[in-house]
Amino acid sequence: MTKYILVSGGVLSGIGKGVIASSTGLLLKTTGLKVTAIKIDPYMNIDAGTMAPTEHGEVYVLNDGGEVDLDLGNYERYLNVTLSRDNNITTGKVYSQVIEKERKGDYLGKTVQIVPHVTNAIQDWIERVSKIPVDETGEEPDVCIVELGGTVGDIESAPFIEAMRQFQFRVGPENFALILVSLIPDMHGEQKTKPTQATVRDLRGLGLLPDIIACRLVSPQAIQPGTKQKISMFCHVGQDQVIGVHDMKSVYHVPLLLESQGIVNVLQRKLNLFDLKIPPQMVEKGADLHRRWQQVTTGHERLFDTVHIVLVGKYTALKDSYMSVTKSLEHSAVRCGRKLILDWVESSDLEPEMQTQDPRKYHDAHRLLVSANGILVPGGFGIRGTEGMMIAIKWAREQKIPFLGICLGFQLAVIEWARNVLDIKDATSTEFNPETQSPVVIYMPEISKTHLGGTMRLGLRPTIFDEDSASWSKVRKVYGGNEVIWERHRHRYEVGPPYIDRLAKSGLNFIGKDEKGERMQVLELKDHPYFVGLQAHPEFCTRPINPSPPFLGLVAAASSPTILEEQLESQLKTFVPPHPKGAMTMPQSMANGTVVEGASVHE
Repeated sequence: MTKYILVSGGVLSGIGKGVIASSTGLLLKTTGLKVTAIKIDPYMNIDAGTMAPTEHGEVYVLNDGGEVDLDLGNYERYLNVTLSRDNNITTGKVYSQVIEKERKGDYLGKTVQIVPHVTNAIQDWIERVSKIPVDETGEEPDVCIVELGGTVGDIESAPFIEAMRQFQFRVGPENFALILVSLIPDMHGEQKTKPTQATVRDLRGLGLLPDIIACRLVSPQAIQPGTKQKISMFCHVGQDQVIGVHDMKSVYHVPLLLESQGIVNVLQRKLNLFDLKIPPQMVEKGADLHRRWQQVTTGHERLFDTVHIVLVGKYTALKDSYMSVTKSLEHSAVRCGRKLILDWVESSDLEPEMQTQDPRKYHDAHRLLVSANGILVPGGFGIRGTEGMMIAIKWAREQKIPFLGICLGFQLAVIEWARNVLDIKDATSTEFNPETQSPVVIYMPEISKTHLGGTMRLGLRPTIFDEDSASWSKVRKVYGGNEVIWERHRHRYEVGPPYIDRLAKSGLNFIGKDEKGERMQVLELKDHPYFVGLQAHPEFCTRPINPSPPFLGLVAAASSPTILEEQLESQLKTFVPPHPKGAMTMPQSMANGTVVEGASVHE
């Protein structure tokens, strides 16, 4: 029987349920168990695809093209698993499913209600998805972490709370545990427990009893013994079931913080995990994961040399808009033995008109830009701030500063080259000007112009490197020298075919194309320390122990030429794709009909 751990939140949202859920799963995985995860988002949207990053944080993309909550990125990174769109449940998905069944007559003329029809649909969904293999073993998971978004008492969450109340009896108390993450406010040094007490009272009134209370303290101050005693007394849990989670220097320390307070022992007792027969090879694999995770966290603490990266984006007001990008940079910096200094530049602040509107912002932005060891321009939508991004790209290109452009950053690197090298002064994208006479970047013809949700070019797709790139391309070497690489895509625009030859002949090398050789997916400049652009989003596949290759190349080049050479040599010997082999199968649509599996050479 699969074991289920529900993680819910109290008092307020955004206090770290995702990190605590991921950390709990990681700790269980270090014991040799197979772990999967499900995120419940109680909003009416079908998925996160139509939300602005500033609304709900980064839209995370999965191999199957699912546009999901950013917490699924935490799960994949911590647990080293590959999830599907069904691992993200939304109110919109559940209601759509129930209504479709009603229209088909599946309810046999009954009155369709929240209870039992919607709550049963939620339970069935969780039980079905929890059985899907998500790692290289290809076996059903032993444990499923279910994170419920929002907070206890939200009107939107009510059907899900009721569904989980019923679910604990469906699977049995020995297969169900609840972790409540609740805020402990610090009032001038006094840690207040009343909000947590009220949340537990509400939760018990809804039929759920927490087995572990994770007390979130938004400060470096650890939980005090008296606070633990009070929560234990008034919330009907043992003191060993009260876990303190204070601010750490890095979120990668959270699993070790939870472990030090005995969370694994509590879950082992509650879920009878001692009775599970774990194969010796899985136990050893878990122990190795624990050792490597400790090395990452302790290594991070001992870093002294720095590398300064400037991120030039248009959603910098909410840092979660670039969650996977920042994680990719962090993972790469640790691999390079550098402490990451990441500065955020709002791209609009670089534009000339800002010089008169707000001179301080303008000069501060340019000061950060010119002091950077490396420059990153990530993805985005719309024209706002794109001129500032191209100012940053031009600076990186001309001043030989290591540069990485992702998605929109890739497209803007093409436009900047067309304007300033080919002298096509009005070169632009049809996204910015549909009537332009110089459409260097165009709307992909097969993409819907009327429906925005789920209609982009999405999911895991191959890129084929040109044969002659093997001798000189840094980005190809950082991918282990493979001719075929796989990354996740999320875009509607591509380089305009009429301009490709002219751009290439002028020195803008499109070294990576799609499986048909029609779409430009990777660009690189030869005579530059590191100037790379990818149409894909490689940040979605980064792992703490296996950083995203193009980001690793950027950080290494920004650190020093020597470190870049060391990392290129290391990647040629040790590169491991983060995707299951079965996911890396070339589509039958490729030009010559050959199917290539894994990272093998395309022939």
